[in-house]
Amino acid sequence: MSVQSAINKDVFIPRDERLLVAVEVRRRRRKRMSFLPAAAQAEYNTFICVSVTNTRPHQLLITKVKQFEGSSSFTRRSQWTVEQLRQVNGINPNKDSPEFDLVFDNTQDQWVARSSAEKCIFVQILYHACQTYWEGRAGSLGKVGRQMKLVQRPQQEAGSRDTPPGPASRTMQARRKSYVPPKQTEFINCQSKLTGDACTMNLLIYRCRAFLNRIKNRMVANQSRSAAGGAVRPRVPGGTMGNVVQRMNVALGERGDRLSRAEDKTVDLMHRAQQFADTAHKLALRYSK
Repeated sequence: MSVQSAINKDVFIPRDERLLVAVEVRRRRRKRMSFLPAAAQAEYNTFICVSVTNTRPHQLLITKVKQFEGSSSFTRRSQWTVEQLRQVNGINPNKDSPEFDLVFDNTQDQWVARSSAEKCIFVQILYHACQTYWEGRAGSLGKVGRQMKLVQRPQQEAGSRDTPPGPASRTMQARRKSYVPPKQTEFINCQSKLTGDACTMNLLIYRCRAFLNRIKNRMVANQSRSAAGGAVRPRVPGGTMGNVVQRMNVALGERGDRLSRAEDKTVDLMHRAQQFADTAHKLALRYSK
């Protein structure tokens, strides 16, 4: 069972929620608990998770989950709604990097993911989940507003014939005028390929990179344990497995760059075709006269 499946089983399924994505992180600036001695501070792994409730109306949630050393279970520590998430800072809009910041109403966390690919997967899924959530929220608010107008219209017509609007009606109108919709989450310093429309291929490439990084880290850990135990690993003909993983990672990166260049060329060709069509239309209008 993968880590994401285990987190979903231990933390989110019992709460009737569905996990969308989880990323293992560590703080860029670790908070020190000065009242505890160094030996008493337990080691743990931290995961930032994005989930959605199964019941309607759906709620989009960001949860901090921890797994303490020596334990196979996961514990929910903090949770925020998407309305409390003010900003997602990708740190570097020009290249892949593992750093990102999450700014909430009452706190700000600075994180580093295990790899830039895992951070990109997290930001990409979080962005599109926020877009879907806010679009659905806007549609539901518009539907409720239309229903309220249909219900209030006959009441207003009857009230205009009989008596002026009462204090309850004036209170409802004042509340409706004073209502301020919640501010949507702001994504800054994020690469355009993470927040753009053509992102399915990018997401697939990032998942492959994250998988290769996990394999590489696992192999390095196994080699370290073997070296510590005095075992001698046989050499693989034609290079080590780590070199193979590295070459595959480089090939995936080059493929992603080629796809990005192809996308840019496609947009350029579309602009040129539009310019050509506009010029042909103008010439046709000129010679038709």
